[in-house]
Amino acid sequence: MSEPAELEEPSAPRKVLRTVTPGSKPRPDVEMDSIGWAIFLGLVVLLVPLFPFIAIVWGLSKALDFLARQRGE
Repeated sequence: MSEPAELEEPSAPRKVLRTVTPGSKPRPDVEMDSIGWAIFLGLVVLLVPLFPFIAIVWGLSKALDFLARQRGE
């Protein structure tokens, strides 16, 4: 009472279907590369002037943490 092998496992397609669009070949994407560099340089231009303020806030927080530990002991 076993079923035929055709019903147990699906068979592979007999014919390969072609797509409507032709396959594309890999190539360097110069347009997106230049956009990425532009975004990176824009962020650098924005963040470099803010770096001294970030460093001051970081240094003050480290100094206050150190003083709080000294006072707590």
